Amino acid sequence: MNDPSEAVPTWDIQAARSLYNIDRWGARYFDVNDTGHVVARPLQEAGATVDLTDVIEEAKGRGLKFPLLIRFQDILRHRVESINLAFRNSIAEFNYQGQYRGVFPIKVNQLREVVEEILDAGKPYRFGLEVGSKPELFAGLALQHEAGSLIICNGYKDASFIRMALMGIKLGKRVIMVVEKLEELRQIIAVSRQVGAEPVLGIRARLLSKGAGKWAESGGENAKFGLSTAEMLAATDLLRAEKLEHCFKLLHFHIGSQVPDILTVKKAVQEAARFYAKLYQMGFPIECLDVGGGLGVDYDGSRSAFDSSTNYTLQEYTNDIVYYLADVCNAEKVPHPEIISESGRAIVAHHSVLIVEVFGSIGKARPCNHLPYGDNEHALVRELLDIRRHLAKLNKLEAYHDALERKEDAHTMFTLGLLGLPDKAKIENLYWEISEAVVQSYRGQAYVPEEIRKLEDSLGDQYLCNFSVFQSLLDHWALGQLFPIMPINRLHERPTREATLVDITCDSDGQINKFIDLRDVRGTLPLHPLNANGNGTEPYYLGFFLMGAYQDIMGDLHNLFGRVN
Repeated sequence: MNDPSEAVPTWDIQAARSLYNIDRWGARYFDVNDTGHVVARPLQEAGATVDLTDVIEEAKGRGLKFPLLIRFQDILRHRVESINLAFRNSIAEFNYQGQYRGVFPIKVNQLREVVEEILDAGKPYRFGLEVGSKPELFAGLALQHEAGSLIICNGYKDASFIRMALMGIKLGKRVIMVVEKLEELRQIIAVSRQVGAEPVLGIRARLLSKGAGKWAESGGENAKFGLSTAEMLAATDLLRAEKLEHCFKLLHFHIGSQVPDILTVKKAVQEAARFYAKLYQMGFPIECLDVGGGLGVDYDGSRSAFDSSTNYTLQEYTNDIVYYLADVCNAEKVPHPEIISESGRAIVAHHSVLIVEVFGSIGKARPCNHLPYGDNEHALVRELLDIRRHLAKLNKLEAYHDALERKEDAHTMFTLGLLGLPDKAKIENLYWEISEAVVQSYRGQAYVPEEIRKLEDSLGDQYLCNFSVFQSLLDHWALGQLFPIMPINRLHERPTREATLVDITCDSDGQINKFIDLRDVRGTLPLHPLNANGNGTEPYYLGFFLMGAYQDIMGDLHNLFGRVN
């Protein structure tokens, strides 16, 4: 077998970029500088570079404790501009006769500084808000100051919600209530009669086209919201009977958050465009087609249809929406509607980085000087010592199998009361030492057996981190969503440890053992060994990236730890 050291390439900054894939998922907002520090470029190449290590030191100087959440407001501005410019490019390329107007769903990140920054950046594009509850509607009405400000109202609506939306219309705002259920339309009509104001209505179509990924059930025939074709016809009959056909201004659909496959978007837009055309031909003056959310974020950088990625670019996404909508409208000879999208995740995900401090580690294969080996050892101990002594000459996979057999024999004997604790400890320690050596022997090999890959994962250290998975990485715990995680500094050094991450909660679920990889999901994360100093362990920081959508606003005060700074 080859010497593993011969296959190990030279380590440099580019090797660090490739290992952690930052040059792909970072979307040119994040990179590694020549000193081995992660840096942020909130305006990409057009603006300043921010060293995250400097930000950490500044925060420590102000007395802030970890975990620490860093927000880059300029990234929000850049994302709003990028989405609007992409749609404008598509509209020009395909000679689309309508306009684009985006809205930000408040539920994705309702922090005031986030929403205000998005609205300020969106002023030149008449950017609006999407709300799904009464509190969000109150916030939307308070934050939108200009006449004609767009607010899309989704979700369940009771009488007080409807009255408040109608008040928004009276205040000169463009508040569109999207009907999710047929019964809701009847209630909106009844309340509008009481208030004496005509509603501006949208209807959500329940498309047969279904989304993909972890949120696929948001669309399709079994979706929670939306009207079926028969219910859509019943709604149009009701509007005619009430002489409110002119109030039907918007058709909406939503195929789920984080859509990984562009083919899903293509099919849904074509189906929705047919709905729009047929309804327009029936005499309903629909002005807008709301394509909902779904514009995904490439969390792992693989540019694939994997759940944590997207196999399309922003420009391809807007091109497909505009092209297929124009194509259907031209074929059906109906006007091109105004396009509205609710792309929240794609706007806010990149702007937020969680910094956690590693304060310790637990390893399996570590020298145990307090376990001396003598001449009168137990037979199983002697056999494992013999395997370790002659490992260089043995078939590595066979040697591992032999060591595993001895370990299992020891477990059985201990359970039966035939083995003492010192012998059990020696056997387990020798097993892990042999396993570590076997794994190391496969480094750089073209083929690594599956059981050796699993063994490598099981050998990984546990790095103890000052944070709560339940508070800061809720989608990872609940849905298995992957997020980019990497060291903030020391990237000029080769990481020599493989580790999983565990938080400081008292729950066994408080761990991360799945990490992004270009071709698959990793079971461990390459990290640097913790260095000791006069005060214990030298500070070592990890960054959790693309955290701006949902994560930092959904977590509760788990274990009463308090909020992140």
